[in-house]
Amino acid sequence: MQGLTKIRVSHDDFDVSEQMAQLARSERTAGAVVTFTGIVRSDGEVTAMELEHYPGMTEKALAAIVEKARARWTIEDVVIIHRVGRLEVGEQIVLTLVTSTHRREAFEASEFIMDWLKTQAPFWKKEYTPSGARWVDARESDDLAQARWGETA
Repeated sequence: MQGLTKIRVSHDDFDVSEQMAQLARSERTAGAVVTFTGIVRSDGEVTAMELEHYPGMTEKALAAIVEKARARWTIEDVVIIHRVGRLEVGEQIVLTLVTSTHRREAFEASEFIMDWLKTQAPFWKKEYTPSGARWVDARESDDLAQARWGETA
């Protein structure tokens, strides 16, 4: 049985505990829930970031990533919440929740989803520093992380 897929791209913050509670109320056979929360970090200069996206296309790309994960692992529920707009250092950016009968599948699927999200979802990031704003280019380390799964987009 394929579980729930919930994808939300929004300016609004999210409550990790509430998202977990919603899954617990609907859960069936999962023995594992893996959560990942990404936050805005600073390299010593970054004071904030702004994330832009292409509405509609972004959600479709995220749904395709979830389907790729479902094709590889037996997972049940998947929640992806990704924020856009201006975010300050320390604020939450992204949440993924993946449930599965067993932990290994949940961990691997969660990592796969984040690796693919970083390289394949249409988000654009601008960092703010005391010396001005700059658009962030794709990172080679993100491409390498996605490539290790042995697939191409």
